[in-house]
Parts: sequence; structure tokens; C-alpha cells
Amino acid sequence: MALDGMVIACMAKEMKERITGGRITKIAQPETDALMLTIKNQKDTFKLFLSAGASLPLVYFTEEAKQNPMTAPGFCMLLRKHIGGGRIVSVSQPGLERILVLEIEHLNEMGDLCKKKLIGEFMGKHSNLIFCDGTDTIIDSIKHIPLSVSSVREVLPGRPYFIPDTMQKKDPLSVTEEDFFAVLSQKPMALSKALYTGFTGLSPVMAEEICSLASLDGRAGAAGLSDLEKAHLAGTFRRMMEDVKAGNFTPCIFYDKQIPVEFSALPLSHLGACERRDFSSVSEILETYYAAREAVVRIRQKSSELRHTVQTALERNRKKYDLQAKQLKDTEKRDKFRIYGELINTYGYDLPPKSKSLTALNYYTNETVTIPLDDTLTPQENAKKYFDRYGKLKRTFEALTDLTRETREEIDYLESVSSSLDIAQEEADLVQIKEELREAGFIKKRGPKDKKAKITSVPLHFLSSDGYHLYVGKNNLQNEDLTFRLASGNDLWFHAKGIPGSHVIAKTEGRNKEELPDRLFEEAAGLAAYYSKGKGGDKVEIDYVEKKQVKKVNGAKPGFVIYHTNYSMVAAPSLSGLRRLEG
Repeated sequence: MALDGMVIACMAKEMKERITGGRITKIAQPETDALMLTIKNQKDTFKLFLSAGASLPLVYFTEEAKQNPMTAPGFCMLLRKHIGGGRIVSVSQPGLERILVLEIEHLNEMGDLCKKKLIGEFMGKHSNLIFCDGTDTIIDSIKHIPLSVSSVREVLPGRPYFIPDTMQKKDPLSVTEEDFFAVLSQKPMALSKALYTGFTGLSPVMAEEICSLASLDGRAGAAGLSDLEKAHLAGTFRRMMEDVKAGNFTPCIFYDKQIPVEFSALPLSHLGACERRDFSSVSEILETYYAAREAVVRIRQKSSELRHTVQTALERNRKKYDLQAKQLKDTEKRDKFRIYGELINTYGYDLPPKSKSLTALNYYTNETVTIPLDDTLTPQENAKKYFDRYGKLKRTFEALTDLTRETREEIDYLESVSSSLDIAQEEADLVQIKEELREAGFIKKRGPKDKKAKITSVPLHFLSSDGYHLYVGKNNLQNEDLTFRLASGNDLWFHAKGIPGSHVIAKTEGRNKEELPDRLFEEAAGLAAYYSKGKGGDKVEIDYVEKKQVKKVNGAKPGFVIYHTNYSMVAAPSLSGLRRLEG
């Protein structure tokens, strides 16, 4: 989700509280389109990061030190000249625009007190950082926008600064009820879209939240609302805007299966299926959200080569399996040819010469069958011909049965590796998966002089609500280590039934399963469901058994086991009640 007007309002409040009255002690430009301001306010020092990146505009306080270029860019040097040592007089947000204005007081070369404005516009590809004088004339900007790029507004030195009104949106903080109704009546579209296209600073997610709070379907047409529904919607809208004006914010991030999917300055009740985590500041939210998203994207990017290798092998084996299955189906008529041969030998002794068929009783089924014959062959030669066809199909069946089983095992193995790539959380996990694929022959082995990669990845470790230790293998090698090295005989082993997934070991400390709390089984099963291909579903069937019942098949791929006397339960993918431990 991009920054909306409410997140900017929350950020403006945070900036007012922290840096109003503070002095700018350092200005850096760590990226082409980003600034880092160091501001000292009484005893506290703050680092404010402002980015006008087209794909990821951001503004937040941070403790992280960013690498600066050896030579400061021209825009950075200009700011140092004008506002280095300047005092921040005020921080403001025009309406609910995605704009922040820092008014800065400083002394010019003559010693006279002057005011300048540093304006951050956080509007996707139109984002910019603009430096103006006290009369709103642009001195310079981090991005120059000439008339050839934008016919709406030039952003160049000497041009007047103004906020373009290209969408004719209303200010939600000051709109009257009459204007509110007028906006909706003029929007022949879905209700939520009418809200975020009609009012400044509203994102699609926040528009959906307003509809949800008003108990209305955001997908329904805006023009079809009754007077009562309009009044209820207007009241909900007004109350939300009053919270924004009063600064009643609750910065939070919403997680789906531990992956951050949304952040907001206000609670989002319509995302009730997601886990909500509240934060003390919007800066903390932005750093946490984008760091987590960046980590997920980075691992996805780094695993792309391995995913391509696995996917290519999967597609090849699936095609091979389909072909083998079709050929295997063709061998199903082999017994028919054997029976034809037997019936010809039994009943064909009195056939007239040049007969083209034989009608006889099939003594296996007591049905009459008509057997085609080659009229150029004797009955004995026809029987031999059918026996030969039977023998060929039988040999094909026996060979294909083994080949199809091997191909199916290969597909199951590759799907398990694909699941491991989904679980991977850090580069060390990818190193181990790559080694596994190399040992399995899917990646070319190194030369004799190359050393084997150092494996530092370890299984996931959790503590249950009742204090039992739970371990989760992140790949097949870890699954095997957990099951056959870490686990003891009475420990419990959990795995998603019939689909790729992690082995989960619950250490029972020597207790029999009858002595263990039910909650341990529920949490371990939820963990096995969470780290499986069934993670996206509501429920997953989980097999569990004492570890001593789990056996490894000779010659099987790592992590592949068999068991016979197991129990089953249905669990929702969940980490609820569990505490993640390191190591």
C-alpha cells in the first residue's frame, strides 16, 4: 500500500512533536531522489529520511545510517547553503494532501532572518522534494519537471509553486454534507471507488474501510444508495475525519501468514482475517513494513534461479509422467489378447480355412466373444500372434509401472523442494536447498577443486503455550535431520497429509502422548499446516505419530519416509500461541 493522506497526517503529527523548534545540523543526499536531515531538538537528535522515489516514496524517522556519495549532489549543496543550521518553525499538511511542508527559519548572508520551505510531495511517480522561498517561488527541486514532461505544472527554479488540482477532488477535512452527497451522486461507479476518486488523500483501502464501518458493500453502485444509507455513510465519514483532525491515530500493520500486506494510520476492521500489530509511531511502521517486504522480495529474487531449475524439472517430469500414464493405460487390454489366444487354441481346431473371425464362449466370463482373425494365417498362427501382442504389452506394463512410479517420486520430490523455497527466509536457507539439488543431480556438480558450501541454515524453533519445544524443517535435508537425529522415540512427528510440507517435531520430554496437553497437538498441527503447500487453505489434514513409527525407505530421497500406524486431525494453518526462538 502507498502512503495515503491519513498516513501523511499521522507522520505530520509525529514530526510536529519531534522536530518543531529543532535545528538542522546535517543535510545529506544518500540517493538520487532522497534526503537525510539530521535535526537536533534540545537534547534529542533525529534523522529524517525523505524519499521521492517513483516506486517507493517515503518519509520517516530512522536510526539507520545510510551511505552517502563522496561528492554531495548540487541539490544537497544548495540546501546546505540555505538552511544548514536553520530552525524548523513548523510542519504542516495542506488539507489531506500527500504533502508535507517544513517551514525553516535561517539567517542569510547579510544576517537577516529569512524563511524557506522544504516541500515533500509523496505521490507515486509524481513524487518530488521542492525547495521554495518565503513567497512560494521554487528555488530548486530534486527532480526538474519541464513543460515537455508535464503540461499541468512546471517544477523548475523561478516558477511559482502550487498544488495542481487535476482530479477536482474535495478536501475530506472540510467538505460539507451537501457536497459529500453531491460527489457521490456525480460518480456512476462502485461506492468505494467513488470515495477515493472524489476526496483527496483517501486510498482504496481506506475507502473500503469507510464502507465497511457503514455496513455497506463497497462494490455496490454509489448512485443506488438510499437516503438512510447516505446519511449513515456521511456520519461514518465525518467521524473518521474528526479522528484525523484530532490526531487520534493507531499506526498498525496487518499480516497474512506472517507476511505484511497492509499498513495504516487507523485500524482496518474489514481486514479482520489478518493479524494486526500496533506500533508506537508511523515511522516504526514504515521501516518495519518496507524492511519486511524488501526481505521477502529479496529472497524471492535470489531464489529465482533455483525456482527456475525446479520448475523446469517439474514441467519436464510432468510431461513425461502424462505420456507414461497414457502408454500404461494402453497396456490395459493385454489380458484380452492372452484370452483371445487361449480361446483360439481351444475352439479353433475345426475352423474352416480362410476364416476372418471366431465366435466362442469366454469361459472366464461366460460371455460370447467374436475374435478377429487374419485369414491368411492358420488358427495356431493367429493364436501365436495374439500371445505375442500380450507378451509385448505385459513387458511394457512391467517396465512402465516402475518408470511411472519413479517419475511420480521425482515429481513429489521436486514439489517438496518448491515448498522449501516458499519457506526459505534467508540466504543460508537457499544455500542448503542448492546443495540438496546439486546432490540430487538437478544442478551440475562443481569441479574437484571446489569446496562444498558451508551450511549455516538451521530448523525453525518454537516454544508452545505449555512450554514444549517444537522444531520445523525448512527443507528436505533438515526434515531428515530432525526426524532421524534430533527426535527421540516418544517424540511426536507431524506432517501435512498427502501434500509437500515440513516435518514438525514436538519434543515430549519422555512423556507418553496420553500425558500431553491437547493444546500441544493443536499447535503442532497448526505449525505443520502453516509450513505446507496447504498454507493458503482454511484447513489442512495432518498426520501425526510417535517418531519411532516413522521409517526411511532405502534409496529414497532426503526427507521421504513411511509410516503405518498414524493418527489424523484437521488444523488451520497457524502460529498462534507459539513463541519463536533463535537456534
